[in-house]
Amino acid sequence: DPFSGAVYVFRAKRADRIKLIFWDGTGLCLFAKRLEDGVFRWPKIEDGVMRLSAAELSALLEGLDWRRVHAARETVVPTQVG
Repeated sequence: DPFSGAVYVFRAKRADRIKLIFWDGTGLCLFAKRLEDGVFRWPKIEDGVMRLSAAELSALLEGLDWRRVHAARETVVPTQVG
């Protein structure tokens, strides 16, 4: 279902070009990008689906290794009483 919020991703055989199609609420959007140097790093496809968090997808689109993206750790700041 293209209206479900899913992002459909297509890549070239050389993995240096990528196209995404998604519904933004008002219409279908097409995003295309070609890397000048390097290739996009692709996650494993399981059951015909590639799953990435928003941060991992952002890293992939920047041409970075998405596997190096981790959830932010919660920082505890001590408070002073007195």
